Amino acid sequence: MVAMATAKRIETFEDFVKVHGILLAASGLPESLHRRLFQKLSTETFDGGEHFQIEPCEDNRMRRLVLTSDSMAKNSNVFLIDHAWTFRLSDAYKQLREVPGLAERMSSLMCVDIDTNLDGENDVNDVDDEASREKLGVVEIVESEVLEAKEKGDGTLRWLELDDLDIDDDMFLSLDLPARFPNLVALSLYGNKLTSAELVVQEVTKFKHLKGLWLNNNPVLKNGDGELADIFLKELPELEIYNSTFTRNFAEWALGFCADIYGKDNPTNANQADSPLLSASNLDISNRNVHNLINKEFSPSCLPSLSYLNIRGNPLEQNSVSDLLDLLRQFPCLRSLEVDIPGPLGGSAIEIMESLPNISEINGISASKILEIGKHVIDSVLLPRLPEWNPDEPIHDRIISAMWPYLMTYRLANEEKLDETSVWYVMDEFGSALRHSDEPNFRVAPFLFMPEGYLLTPALLMIELAFSILWPTRNVCKGDECTRDYLLGIGEDKQRSARLTAWFHTPENYFIQEYAKHNQKLQSTSLIPPTVQSSERSIRPHEGRPLRVYTDIPHVEENLTHPEFAINISPILSKGFDHNWVGTVGASLLSEAFPGFLRIANLPPLVPMWKRSPGEEEQDDIMMSSPVKDPKDADIIWTCVQVDEEMKKATGITDQQYINQFPFEACLVMKHHLAETIQKAHGSPQWLQPTYNLETHLSQLIGDYYLRKREGLDNLWILKPWNMARTIDTAVTDNLPAIIRLMETGPKICQKYIEQPALFQGKKFDLRYIVLVRSMHPLEIFLSDCFWVRIANNQYSLAKSSLFEYETHFTVMNYRGRINHKNIKDFVREFEEEHQVKWLDIHARVRNMIRSVFEAAAVAHPEMHNPTSRAMYGVDVMLDGSFQPKLLEVTYCPDCTRACKYDMDIVVGEGGVAKGCDFFNNVFKCLFLNEISQVSPL
Repeated sequence: MVAMATAKRIETFEDFVKVHGILLAASGLPESLHRRLFQKLSTETFDGGEHFQIEPCEDNRMRRLVLTSDSMAKNSNVFLIDHAWTFRLSDAYKQLREVPGLAERMSSLMCVDIDTNLDGENDVNDVDDEASREKLGVVEIVESEVLEAKEKGDGTLRWLELDDLDIDDDMFLSLDLPARFPNLVALSLYGNKLTSAELVVQEVTKFKHLKGLWLNNNPVLKNGDGELADIFLKELPELEIYNSTFTRNFAEWALGFCADIYGKDNPTNANQADSPLLSASNLDISNRNVHNLINKEFSPSCLPSLSYLNIRGNPLEQNSVSDLLDLLRQFPCLRSLEVDIPGPLGGSAIEIMESLPNISEINGISASKILEIGKHVIDSVLLPRLPEWNPDEPIHDRIISAMWPYLMTYRLANEEKLDETSVWYVMDEFGSALRHSDEPNFRVAPFLFMPEGYLLTPALLMIELAFSILWPTRNVCKGDECTRDYLLGIGEDKQRSARLTAWFHTPENYFIQEYAKHNQKLQSTSLIPPTVQSSERSIRPHEGRPLRVYTDIPHVEENLTHPEFAINISPILSKGFDHNWVGTVGASLLSEAFPGFLRIANLPPLVPMWKRSPGEEEQDDIMMSSPVKDPKDADIIWTCVQVDEEMKKATGITDQQYINQFPFEACLVMKHHLAETIQKAHGSPQWLQPTYNLETHLSQLIGDYYLRKREGLDNLWILKPWNMARTIDTAVTDNLPAIIRLMETGPKICQKYIEQPALFQGKKFDLRYIVLVRSMHPLEIFLSDCFWVRIANNQYSLAKSSLFEYETHFTVMNYRGRINHKNIKDFVREFEEEHQVKWLDIHARVRNMIRSVFEAAAVAHPEMHNPTSRAMYGVDVMLDGSFQPKLLEVTYCPDCTRACKYDMDIVVGEGGVAKGCDFFNNVFKCLFLNEISQVSPL
């Protein structure tokens, strides 16, 4: 980055490249286009309208970008895209409400501003006149069909379509269709107003030669469609298609209809000697509710020319996989197949292809490419996710739900730090019209322009300096749709197919199957409890001197006053700690986050947060001023940073010194490892909400989400970074695309949100417990009698807008909002009165849960054992509406400000008063002197 003191305004192309060189390289823009980009940025030239056109598609619920120039060669031009909306997630609702015109622009860009007439009301002045005109229109249509039959054939009407004409029961009866057209083969009454099942049965069953009947979208089907279907099948033995699905009688006519052989112009096979199916090459019987495909008509002898077959959306449960594969192998010309995966032919595209060696294409993907990319689940016809809303939904809620497919993200940085919170943005109408393709013809990249030669302020950056740039990566012709890859650089090793669910309707059955396998594994897991032992181990020196304690934690320095401990403090252990917070930004994300600003000047190499044990809350940016002594002289090292082999080598710390951390304790204090540890030992205990590591188990999470949606269960989830404290980058949402897109801001777990927590005076709360670990093998742990409650500031709500309110859904207020401090004795008394419960019963359940957590670590990770480790952990607990404890997280080196600052009336154990000044005395006595005071064994 160019320093502000020496920077000058960019006036030449050479200056532009000098300042923006890293950004240009990271964007991927060909060098041949660098000068043109400089010219367009310098003159603010937005000339996309001269080459492209935005067109509506998907019934006006999406837009696409089409080239209007005669052609555009690969890497021949570059275009600027403005950013229409830039925001931090917590500010989204506020900006939509307060920024003039923003909600209107976003609702139009995202196609959620159209209130379609969903209730079927007619905008007419005279209802009677309208009904009269409709009736006249139906009669005229019927007469027109009769006339056409006479002109084109023998005068016998065999195919009649009367769709969406508001035909009610009286009108249907007055038409007297069975008497006038007894030889009808197909009758469509789609989208009318028929309500009487008795009348419909009476009239329709008079058509004795009927092969196709469509009553879709009529009120008569709401309550009795199953009964109607049984009656029609009994009374109309030739019926092969009913309401767009095949009946069990389907045969040559139904197959011919789906092969585009039979229709209005050719209702039946006039020449019975030759079957039209003999020449059929394409057959699409998708979504026809076919249960049994093996019959006389669907056979190689009847369909010898069949080369393309689509059997998607059919259960086919009456046929085994092997029988279906045997049947399909017999079709001599079959080369292209569309089928659900997993589905009736199995769960793997590769296995299907191996079983059908003559097939050259499955779901639009060539067999060679399937082998090359190694994909088991493939789909060429993924339908886009279109915005959904109800007419009464506020426009802000519509936008928040619909925005995720349009969003892109980056993080800001300067020489001092990388922002904890990501920036999200929506490209303007031009950029947002670019749809996805796995083989795109354009590429988009974010770009920062610094005309002054340096970065000014984050606010100015977000508003004025951030653009996206677009250029062709293939030759494009006039009329071609212009596309980009939404997941550029993300392959199947990073769950590409699953992540496409953010933009497309992916195969639900596949993900549900993946979830089922995952859940079955969890349910079959049970714990073998570890050995338990109470020791009398004290580490008092034989010579009777005090134990020397080396710490970088102010609360320990100030409050450890017991005469058998002597404090020595040094800043050495804090080196680098102030910038370790860089957190969950991986290398791939950094390049997306404008890497020109990610160089941290004159700082040691950054240590990603997920590679260290976390400190928490008030221990960031510790500055020491006490006298320095060599840490290798201490008996006990009590620090908020990770003491690894590198640290030991640098400071002279030995394996004989006692340290307040256990090896491999990441299995407890990192959220994804904590869930894995518990699942490995306990499976899916009631006290752990369903939890998924999105970096490895996205498919299983999607399956759980889909299944919950099918069953009508609540679907609110919370996303937490692996190793960020203070709820940084944490979000609550019921939106599946949001869950998937939020992965882009760093590694996360996704956990089922506790939608109905126990509340205190209408507010959400959680509880912080302190656990002391003396040994992992045998397991020897203690629970401090001091615990405290953290209460949200706002009344609890599940309104969509509230999900963005920190003070409604989160309880840690040390860093934002106001701290709602509550004495634990008063809290317990008032909670018992409010809910008519006994706190000691709740406390017993919490103790059992905490014990189970550490048992899981002892069993799943025996490598944690170390005779010279002693540790204190914070365990955060929430109560659900039934007052059952739920584990939130385990924290290394927890912030104990409240325990040291306030005297507490102890409400558990033997009671009494816990003096704040004695908190760390009691902790150290338990861990190192084997003296128990205001702690209890677990």
